[in-house]
Formats: sequence, C-alpha cells, structure tokens
Amino acid sequence: MISPSQAFSAMLQQVNPLPPELRPLGDALGYVLAADVRADRDLPAADRSAMDGYAVRAADMAAAPTTLRLVGEVAAGSPLRPRVRPGTCVRILTGANVPPGADTVVMVEQTSEADDLVSFRAAAKKGQNILRRAEDARKGEVLLPRGSVLSAPSVGVCAAVGCASIKVHRKPRITVLCTGAELREVGAKVAASDERNSNGPALCAALAAWGYPGCRYATLPDNLAVQTRRIKQAAERHDVVVAVGGVSVGRYDFVPRAVEAAGGNIIFHGVAMKPGKPIMMARFPGGAAMFGLPGNPLSAMVGFYEFVLPALARLAGVGVQVCLPEIYLPLADDLKHKGGTLRHVLASILWLSRGPIIVPIKSKSSADLVAGGRADGTIVLHPQPTTLPAGTLVEFRPWRPLP
Repeated sequence: MISPSQAFSAMLQQVNPLPPELRPLGDALGYVLAADVRADRDLPAADRSAMDGYAVRAADMAAAPTTLRLVGEVAAGSPLRPRVRPGTCVRILTGANVPPGADTVVMVEQTSEADDLVSFRAAAKKGQNILRRAEDARKGEVLLPRGSVLSAPSVGVCAAVGCASIKVHRKPRITVLCTGAELREVGAKVAASDERNSNGPALCAALAAWGYPGCRYATLPDNLAVQTRRIKQAAERHDVVVAVGGVSVGRYDFVPRAVEAAGGNIIFHGVAMKPGKPIMMARFPGGAAMFGLPGNPLSAMVGFYEFVLPALARLAGVGVQVCLPEIYLPLADDLKHKGGTLRHVLASILWLSRGPIIVPIKSKSSADLVAGGRADGTIVLHPQPTTLPAGTLVEFRPWRPLP
C-alpha cells in the first residue's frame, strides 16, 4: 500500500495529454487549447468611440459652453470618414471609428442638437471616451496560452481573432464497468439480496458534470473469464476504463487478475486513505489507462474524484498543477480527526451572505449512499491527529463544478 501522494504521482507519470485535433469553435467549449491563440490584428483595430455622442477637437472645447457645426455621422461598422475641422463635429455611435481630425468624444447627454448645430455645455478633456487602437492587445500578442480551458468568454476571444476552428487536445474516451452478481438495473425488480446499480449512473453523471458527456456503463458478473474478455475489449476501444467493484481481496474480487490476464500492467493497488483504500491503477500495451474502484458508493466516488477525474483532466490537456480541483473554505463546526491515515470526510457547502462555509456530514459507512447524496465534496484530513475549531480553513475537494 502506498500513500495518496505517491499514488497520485505514479498516476501522473502514466498519463499525458492526448494528441491535438481541430474542432469547430462552436463545438470547442470545455476543451483545452493545444496551441496559443494570438491576436490577428490590433485590438481594437482603430481608435473607437466608447460612447454615443460627438467626435470633436479638444481645442474647440476649451471655451465651452460652445456650439459646433455638425458635418456628418459615423456608426459602428461604417467606412465613412468625415473629417473634423476647427469649429465642426461629427455625430458618432458607440464602437464607431473616430473620424480623422477628432481627438475627443463628448457623450450625447452633455449636448443638445438643433438645425445642424450642436451645443456643448461643458469643457472636455482630450482623449476622453476613446478606446485607443491596440489598447487591449497588439497584433501577434498571446491572448490565450496553450493549456487554457475554453470557457464561454474565451470562446468569444477566439471568435474575435478569427479562429473559426481551434486546435485543442482530444478528450478521452471513457467506459465504466460495474462488477457484481448482486447488481440489477435501476428499473428492475429486486430481492432482499440484490442491489440496484447506483455506481454506474452516478459515475456517468459525474463525468458529464465535469465535461465528459456520453459515457455509458455496463454490468459484469463475478466471472474471471467474462471480466478478462470485457476489460480487454474496453481497453482496446477506450482511453480510460473504470471498473467498479471486485478490486479488494475477497473470493470473488476478480478485477486485478482479469486486468493482468487481459495484458494490463498494475501500477498500484491499495492506497492509504479512507474511504477508497483498495483503489487500483493499471496500463495496457495500447496505451489505455484503467482504474479499479471499490464497490461501496462513497469509496467509489472518493476514488473517482481523487484519481480518475485528475487523470482525465491531464489526458484532456490540463496542466499537472491544476488537474486536481481543491479549494480552502472555513469550517462551520469543530471537527476532530483521530489520525492514523488520510481521511476524506463528506461535507456540504453552506452559502451565507459573508461567503461559503463547509459543513461536515456524518456517514455510517463507505456504503452510506444517502449521506453521499447530501455532499458537495470532501474535507481532506491528513494522517496526523488534530482537532480543527470552527472557522479553520480546510482543504476541500469539490464533487461538482462550483459557481
């Protein structure tokens, strides 16, 4: 058995970003850039008005209040370039290029217009209400570095510089295999000895929530030959295989043997943490990574968020330093830890007017799915015994993207 940090380091050594591909910009949200996005021209491309108003010469405004003759109009997108000469002005709309001769824009609220004459009630500073050329970025400047995850605003940046297609890392292909003779489908009738398969839907939902939609799960019997065949097939067709259940040391825990029989090489098996101790990672000759998670729901979810999700993020191109989501938030209540091993404590986020706080959730066991359903993530308690008073900032691993 190895420590969580050792296991995490071993995992990172086994996964690298997948090859890049070109995607249409409208289908690139949530993907990771495989190349820098640069400005194709100065932004803005010309001096532009930040207001609806009048383009003037600051020299004509020194004696304000004053009246100037209106000689034209420029709207956003207009190619017109009426020249502003002494004693004249041009009506200008927000986003329009500042016409030649003008060096200032006066907002319309400070003026009145009648019979091609515009009255200005107050003096104006030279350059006011003008967005200068290249004020935001110069041509060739890196706007989004490689490794950035494309958000809605960054998609807008790509559009602004003409990137109709964008070079991103391919997202991993994933499948979930749930093992256990006791498992039944969600809508099936169940006997007292049966369990409905909750891990499959839960993990596929978690994948979708974090930007990996479309994953499907299958249920496998406790049979070494069947598991060997299905794991081998899954590893040939996917970048990541997640097996749930059958990874411990029980008589019917066949997954580790099935992995080796299918040609996989086990990287680690057993991590010093609770819940989730039996977690396993393997690699296959074709490059697929495989994770074996314990069957108890809380153990499976902790293993997923601690190892599987960071591995997927790394494969998708996310940087090593940021592929494990974590934040620090204050405790709502005192929390005591007996120590001995690293422990994940279920917790929910309570949103208050002064900010979020973390509320620990009691669970009866690693099979307590009801408690897990109330959790927003886990508090990480390291092996040393400690008592943390309310208000202490604690390490929190979110189980869903936070606002």
